[in-house]
Amino acid sequence: MAGERVLLVDDNELNLDLAQYVLEADGFVVDRALHVDEAWARLRAYRPDIALVDIQLPGSDGLSLVRAIKATPGLADIPVIAFTAYAMQGDEQRFLAAGCDGYLAKPIDVHSFAAQVRSYL
Repeated sequence: MAGERVLLVDDNELNLDLAQYVLEADGFVVDRALHVDEAWARLRAYRPDIALVDIQLPGSDGLSLVRAIKATPGLADIPVIAFTAYAMQGDEQRFLAAGCDGYLAKPIDVHSFAAQVRSYL
């Protein structure tokens, strides 16, 4: 099934560009946000089917955003995936404990990224 809406939250425009390109080529509709305030505006305006959230964001960390999404009626059921270059031991467990539904590492593998995202839907 194509046309699922993805919210990408990342403060690095190159990461957003690449992820958007790969996901749109696979049929996803992509919304982008560079920071938490923009993410909230997109969440309220478009209610994505899934959100990929960078953990390091300016002004507020991504895990705070994840916790807030999961605590918001009408948004809490959206799968939220940690989308980060963090790869330290124990980080994935920390992300899941904060409410993330999964974890995708950067840099992305352009050949498998869309399928990985789709697997969380």
